Order: sequence, then structure tokens, then C-alpha cells
Amino acid sequence: MENIANILEMSNTLYVTLSIICLALIVVASIFVIIVVMMQQSNSDGISALSGSSETFYGKNKNKTIESKLKRLTVVSIIVIGVLCVLYFIIGLLK
Repeated sequence: MENIANILEMSNTLYVTLSIICLALIVVASIFVIIVVMMQQSNSDGISALSGSSETFYGKNKNKTIESKLKRLTVVSIIVIGVLCVLYFIIGLLK
């Protein structure tokens, strides 16, 4: 009987520990997303959007710029947040 109580206590401790770690990672990733989004420039081109698209050297090499790296970081961070939220939900179901 005492062994079962010890196992249940350890599983409860493990649940609480995993929940706290998961929530802490979600908070850190959320703050990272906020910072990365604030660092990005706006996408509005104003009147220049009416003139049509013209190929420039900058346009061809846009994937190498800082803006594209920040957009990729944003997408990856949001995916990480989504995965962590699903993991947190699964941990809650297993308790």
C-alpha cells in the first residue's frame, strides 16, 4: 500500500514539474515572438504597390535579408508555442 502511495506522489510531482516547465517554455517563446514581431518592418508599401511589381536585385535576394530571417523566426516560434500547448494539454489528460 505504501508503494502505491509513493508512486502516486512521484507521478503527481512529475506532472507538476512537467507542467511548470512547459508553461515556462510557452512564456519564453511568447515573449520571443513579441520581440521578433516588434523588430520587423511593416509590409505596407503605400502608393508604390499600385505601380505593379518590378524585379530588382533586392527583390531577387529578399530571402537573405534580415526581414526574411525575422519572419522565419516568427513562424518557427509560433509553431513551437503550438506544439508546447498541445504537449501541455496531453500532460493534463494523463494526470
